[in-house]
Amino acid sequence: MDQQPQPAETVPSVESGSPTKGERTRERLLDCAYDAIIHKGFAGTSIDELVEAAGITKSGFFYHFKDKGDLARQLLVRFLAEDDEVMDQLTLRAQQLVDDPLQRFLLFLNLYAETVDGLEELHPGCLVASIVYQDQVFDREIQRLNSEAVIRWRARFLVWLEAIDLKYQPVLPVDREALADGLSAVVEGSIVLAKALDNPRLMGRQLRLFRDMVKATYGVA
Repeated sequence: MDQQPQPAETVPSVESGSPTKGERTRERLLDCAYDAIIHKGFAGTSIDELVEAAGITKSGFFYHFKDKGDLARQLLVRFLAEDDEVMDQLTLRAQQLVDDPLQRFLLFLNLYAETVDGLEELHPGCLVASIVYQDQVFDREIQRLNSEAVIRWRARFLVWLEAIDLKYQPVLPVDREALADGLSAVVEGSIVLAKALDNPRLMGRQLRLFRDMVKATYGVA
């Protein structure tokens, strides 16, 4: 029986329902913080500007977060949960449509490319990458969560590749772990390139190029 990628385990699920006023305020603060950190960095983001952008008082900020570091930690947890949810949805869709492990992975990559093609604007940026670039301003807990996220991405993609290798013999030498990391590198790198070149279509193109590389590795026309 083929191995199948399983939903990632990150944070406990939250029961659905209408958010309270406090929950909406917290989410608004996190939204403002994400936008600020992505565009000008954590050190350049102040609590004062966040409370002004969210339309609350500073005491309101400290009601939701112990300090700026706590804000960053909760923001990262939310970001990773949302990222895992997207990956889980694409994985499930590919599993529902295709049985063959290689064709399933290729479909997943195509669905991923279509998803980023559907973004109305340039991808705002990856919080994981932003934390890596500024790791000295984040505490060890945030650095640990960030590193674990990257390792979890590798593990997710390795499951796909291990399932493929049970049925297919690669025609080119392949380091599965390096190939798994390569997909993360394509995603992160294409975000940078897309922003530098002001080209929102670049991410999808790079994902399709990675898809072609996987096909060539396993001798698929």
